[in-house]
Amino acid sequence: MTGTVVNHEDQLVLDEHGRKLLFTEARTANTFTEEPVTEEQLRAVYELTKFAPTSANTQPLRVLYIHKGEARDRLVPHMLGANGPKTGSAPVVAILAADLGFHEHIPTVFPIRPEMKDSFEANPAGREQHARFNATLQAGYFLLGVRAAGLSAGPMSGFDAEGVDREFFPDGRLKSILVVNIGHPGEGAFFDRLPRLDYEQVVRHL
Repeated sequence: MTGTVVNHEDQLVLDEHGRKLLFTEARTANTFTEEPVTEEQLRAVYELTKFAPTSANTQPLRVLYIHKGEARDRLVPHMLGANGPKTGSAPVVAILAADLGFHEHIPTVFPIRPEMKDSFEANPAGREQHARFNATLQAGYFLLGVRAAGLSAGPMSGFDAEGVDREFFPDGRLKSILVVNIGHPGEGAFFDRLPRLDYEQVVRHL
């Protein structure tokens, strides 16, 4: 079976096929075919994403899937530049948002420290910082989940976040952090890969 191998310490590691799927050959898609994305595929993305780590297991990411129609027509005007046409044509678009009320779930998701719910309740600024950071972390996992589910992702930060929040999250509890087009790559979907920094440019040992 491709995707994993077992090393000498009995730890599961990605084989070359899995590394290509998620990292080395995976690309941001800019166009998509008309092939539909199923509810089962979208559910599979979350079922993978949810297992990745967050601080105190708080899981503040929330996902709003926008399908073609009236809701998509409301979203497109908030996208900047070329992101508008891309968003209009994608089979499915996900708005990824941070839930500032994530702490309500702490007794369930982090039962060893249920009192953290009250601590976050008393610290709105710290709660928002925690929510945004960990939801952004989860957004990265979400993109890998899209790839692992056999789809391509086109993540975009070029949008009017305040406008999106007014349109889709008017109660102020959710704060949008990323918009992601999802589907099967179409013609000319991928640009040439841009350079990456070398190991020696990024990593230090002390």
